[in-house]
Amino acid sequence: MKSKMTVGKKTLFVSLLAGAGIMPLEAGAECKFESVRGGNQPFEVKPTESDTPEAKHFLKTCINPYTKLYVANPEKAKAGKKKFGFWSCTQCHGGNGGGQTGPSILDDTWQYARIVNDKGMFEIIAGGSDAGMPAWHQQVGGNPELMPTDDILQIIGWLRSGYKGNDPQKPWLD
Repeated sequence: MKSKMTVGKKTLFVSLLAGAGIMPLEAGAECKFESVRGGNQPFEVKPTESDTPEAKHFLKTCINPYTKLYVANPEKAKAGKKKFGFWSCTQCHGGNGGGQTGPSILDDTWQYARIVNDKGMFEIIAGGSDAGMPAWHQQVGGNPELMPTDDILQIIGWLRSGYKGNDPQKPWLD
């Protein structure tokens, strides 16, 4: 009986960590998102026909395929930087993500702890924040002129490739 209780507690603990964005969900599970706006309300981003295979992979696993690719290959990371400029992220976060009117998103001084992984960073970009960041995702913002999933993922991959913090483990590479 005791071993069943231990397994139950462990499962609950892992579920809580995954739900809080501290660790990714198991492969094959659907990625669930929560906004940092107004009390961590859930929001949905569903795969669309126009989504890339990378976007569909992320929406299923919470793992951004661009992150490791862009960290390993700075030349490929330029695609994410291009998206960063195209979507005017530079207006608040500066030309290289180091901050301007908005915070730096390249170091360890994050307003939200969930940014420690790509799912958490996606939640903030897609769903916005209480600190003045609007929801940028097409489905969340209710506007097809906003960012598709793939663009957000490429931006995150590029930001991770330019990380200037002190965490030698870089948890987003796990």
